[in-house]
Amino acid sequence: MGSLTEEKVVAVILVGGPTKGTRFRPLSLNIPKPLFPLAGQPMVHHPISACKRIPNLAQVYLVGFYEEREFALYVSAISNELKVPVRYLREDKPHGSAGGLYHFRNLIMEDNPSHIFLLNCDVCCSFPLPEMLEAHRKYGGIGTLLVIKVSPESASQFGELVADPVTNELLHYTEKPETFVSDRINCGVYVFTPEIFTAIRDVSSQRNDTATLRRVSSYEALQPATRFVDCLSLHT
Repeated sequence: MGSLTEEKVVAVILVGGPTKGTRFRPLSLNIPKPLFPLAGQPMVHHPISACKRIPNLAQVYLVGFYEEREFALYVSAISNELKVPVRYLREDKPHGSAGGLYHFRNLIMEDNPSHIFLLNCDVCCSFPLPEMLEAHRKYGGIGTLLVIKVSPESASQFGELVADPVTNELLHYTEKPETFVSDRINCGVYVFTPEIFTAIRDVSSQRNDTATLRRVSSYEALQPATRFVDCLSLHT
């Protein structure tokens, strides 16, 4: 592997599609949710702008199933404004987070990146992306996910996780559980190595094998200090 200054990084931002975003109606009837103004900028502007601080960023991909024409002008404008190469990739149907990433794996790997960031466009936080990359290099593994500690009362609205207190390795994850599991929740921001594509393929083909699923999905869990993260997920 080359030096850290030679390694390229790409970012994938999941923007969803027209069947989502119903809670913004009627305001969102004529505008895609990712382009809905938030704090004076389109919602998706905030994660794109945060990605600019990632060292050696080669490309930002927006993945969703809106019509390409709905993003063409914005993609061109934001690329020129931030001097960040942005490209929209349209799914033929909703593939989910892992599925969307895997579906475009060949395009995502065109620049031969050493790391791949994956973000949901409806997450608002301080986006400590360079710190996440540094933490991932420290811990190793397939990937690192951003988490935050919340009150037990609100935790069940999100994906809850349990991490090893010493190694920070992810031990257990459950999405919006009916009973309390943990006060640490998933913020919807990840960084992976390209091995994630092999892991997704293996999980997909062996998802009925619980032992295998546990083994290949043991991603490292980053527990950020409060000063680094102020995370809020805008659910629809």
